[in-house]
Amino acid sequence: MANIIPLPEVDSALIEQLLDRAFEPERHKRTAYKVREGTDWLPGLSFAALDENDLLAGTIQCWPVALTDPSGRRHPLVMVGPVAVLPEHQGRGFGKALMVASLGALSPEAPLPQVMIGDPEYYGRFWGFTNEHSTGWDLPGPFEQRRLLVRCDNPAVLPKQGMLGPWRS
Repeated sequence: MANIIPLPEVDSALIEQLLDRAFEPERHKRTAYKVREGTDWLPGLSFAALDENDLLAGTIQCWPVALTDPSGRRHPLVMVGPVAVLPEHQGRGFGKALMVASLGALSPEAPLPQVMIGDPEYYGRFWGFTNEHSTGWDLPGPFEQRRLLVRCDNPAVLPKQGMLGPWRS
């Protein structure tokens, strides 16, 4: 079983090395990076998974983002991801454990909607993410509409249209 620890306890160089191995060094060109550009990940919602030897096996980061509706109103959301697991540790439950830790850390008193780019079958089945409410949303780069997922206790609060981007106060 994974040992889950807060991500701030992990050296940032190790996090970057893991992300390069899990995805690729060119990952910074992906649209998800443009969505959260200029923001820092949320320490209280970001975690690391350690393997049985207490070595870094995976990470999850969450980011403050906003959906700007056509009238210019910004709606805060939490962007979940990347969920990254080293290739040699994939399929062992590290990603699931990281998702459970991150989503479990959300405040039940004021849960912000969560958004992610991911597999709707997987993230929908386990955590209720859906693309049903994000069909009118846009991103600052190429993306597959079916993979833009949202999870929200009350979907009625979600704008039907908007541009997703970084939250900046």
